[in-house]
Amino acid sequence: MRQGVGWFAVLVIGAIVYRMKAKPRGMQDIGARRESGDPAGVRGWHTRGYLPHFDSPDHIQHVIVHLADSLPKSAIERVDQMIEAMPDRERIIERRKRLHDWIDAGHGACYLEDAECAKVVQDAFLYFNEERYHLYAWVVMPNHFHVLFQPVNGWSMAKIVASWKRFTATEIKKLLRARQESARQESGDPGSARLLSGSSEPLWPREYWDRYIRNEKHFQAAIAYIEQNPVKAGLCSNVSEWRWSSASGESEQYS
Repeated sequence: MRQGVGWFAVLVIGAIVYRMKAKPRGMQDIGARRESGDPAGVRGWHTRGYLPHFDSPDHIQHVIVHLADSLPKSAIERVDQMIEAMPDRERIIERRKRLHDWIDAGHGACYLEDAECAKVVQDAFLYFNEERYHLYAWVVMPNHFHVLFQPVNGWSMAKIVASWKRFTATEIKKLLRARQESARQESGDPGSARLLSGSSEPLWPREYWDRYIRNEKHFQAAIAYIEQNPVKAGLCSNVSEWRWSSASGESEQYS
């Protein structure tokens, strides 16, 4: 997939060419539908809550999405209290770092450490690759995921991320409810296998992190950062060993 991606300029030109050449696959939509009158939904700089977003079809994006229970509101408030005396610029940088560190520590139920759940997420990334976006790198961690991609063919970053979240939430909840029911039947105790139950508990939060890629150096650094995540977390000793990553040998079948 990533052979010959040595030059940032080549990537940008290639993305423009792909944007001009749609490749319909006749596949069913997995959750994101175009809205009439707003084919792209591109908004530039905007905010939807506690994080700023920059949405542009002309930029490669590094997006991070965490499971809803991995970063509770109480943790966000605690971090904000600890850094409130910092100057604005330093506070923004430190806030992002501390929140990422909290997520990387493995808080929450970590549903994505389950192979079937991780596969749902990885397959969602790959399903519309080169149709809605160019996919350059990704990793699925136990309680969050990273994706490096560029929107094409009129799709905005926001709508792409929303489609991933909707589809994966539906499919993962199906898996978890099926297991919960199976465990309940085996044990005879309705409360012995409480997993995620009911649509009232969101799998993903409304917010996500995104950072647009500025140049070739930033692009290569983003790939390395994404693919090194499992190694840094102590989940494997080499990037190629982590199955749910663009660095895995298994991902070559999708190239």
